[in-house]
Amino acid sequence: MKNTKDNLNISLVSLGCPKNQVDAEVMLGILYKKGYKINLNENEADVVIVNTCSFIKDAEKESVKTIIDIIDTGKKVVITGCLVQKHREELQEAVPEALAFLGPGDLDKIGDILDKITENNNPQQSYYQVSENPDNVYNEETRRFQFTVGPSSYLKIAEGCDYSCAYCIIPQLRGKYRSRTIESIVEEAKFLGEDGVSEIILVAQDSTRYGMDIYKKPSLCKLLQELNKIKTISWIRVMYAYPSFLDKDLLKIMADSEKIVNYIDIPLQHSHSDILKRMNRPAFDYSEIIYNIKEIIPDASIRTAFIVGFPGETQEHFDHLYNFVEQHKFDKLGVFEYSKEKNTSSYVLDGHISAKIKKQRRNQIMQLQQTISTEINKSLIGQTLESIVEYTNPEGDIVGRTYRDAPEIDGLVYIKSNERILSGDIIPVKITGSSEYDLYGTY
Repeated sequence: MKNTKDNLNISLVSLGCPKNQVDAEVMLGILYKKGYKINLNENEADVVIVNTCSFIKDAEKESVKTIIDIIDTGKKVVITGCLVQKHREELQEAVPEALAFLGPGDLDKIGDILDKITENNNPQQSYYQVSENPDNVYNEETRRFQFTVGPSSYLKIAEGCDYSCAYCIIPQLRGKYRSRTIESIVEEAKFLGEDGVSEIILVAQDSTRYGMDIYKKPSLCKLLQELNKIKTISWIRVMYAYPSFLDKDLLKIMADSEKIVNYIDIPLQHSHSDILKRMNRPAFDYSEIIYNIKEIIPDASIRTAFIVGFPGETQEHFDHLYNFVEQHKFDKLGVFEYSKEKNTSSYVLDGHISAKIKKQRRNQIMQLQQTISTEINKSLIGQTLESIVEYTNPEGDIVGRTYRDAPEIDGLVYIKSNERILSGDIIPVKITGSSEYDLYGTY
């Protein structure tokens, strides 16, 4: 029987970052609007779209393994995302079974591609759509098909990146920085709120740079003020703040706004100016940023991320980073071992460090952070913290997150209550206990 929209089940697997997840939901939204049947159970699907990541080698390996595993089940595959952009013709030769290949700048073509596939039941060759310079930006007219479970939704405010960090290939995969308009973002946030989303999480490669391209000045403050007016949204969370634009004006907006949670996500990558310069990152004393945050937003939860083992990182550089973490006691912390990636400027730097030392350095900081996190969580016992309910079940378990925790990467709060509570409710939880990363409380 010839495949048609009526009998073709489409599923999707999204790998990598939250920005990829938004892309995946946009693609499903396009297909749903065109009349395709969406089945979130890939085992029941006829065609599985694999939205890939290729930021580092491990992400590429996961993407390739996922593609092969699905092909081995006999299902048809469409490959989209960063792996396609990075490897282009090589991937097409390596996976001839795939029905189609779309780069991250061409995801709006997914409906047209699927139409061609259904019209030509046995295509002799794959469909291939990969723009040399990605420039597509979705807008509020593309209603996403949400497949995530829970009360929160990511909202992409910009695409691409104008920076040239020495370890990063994103500008080559995603193109130049492209902001969406304030009106477009606000309209989509309203749609999400009407659909039952309680928390929107703003994401971009650099959220604090928002608006520089279309408004000729940083405009995140203005965007946040407009989003704060939306009645159906309870929480607004900002992720991926670049240190250069995290100024006092933005911090004051966050402190004064009713719905913007006091959570600062600012990936610093390192603390020593020598390494920051080699990374092509802003090289100044980041302590001033931390002091400003704590002065303006005393109860802020600060998350950051660091890279250890960058080429040329001496023991002295690492000790500086270790002491920096010990001094500032970040609420949340991620540590990544430097990954040597082709087509990045750090690939040809001298002073590459062994995998053993990189792993040792990561473990040292994570052990330190575990102690810091334990102490911080203990200090919260007795306090009452606003928390969003992730889910409840018939057994009476209530699991949520405090304002201090972003979904999927931070901790949870386990709540006891005799009240009827629903997913998405935001409630005051009195903290009664803690562990290294999670909290326990009552309502």
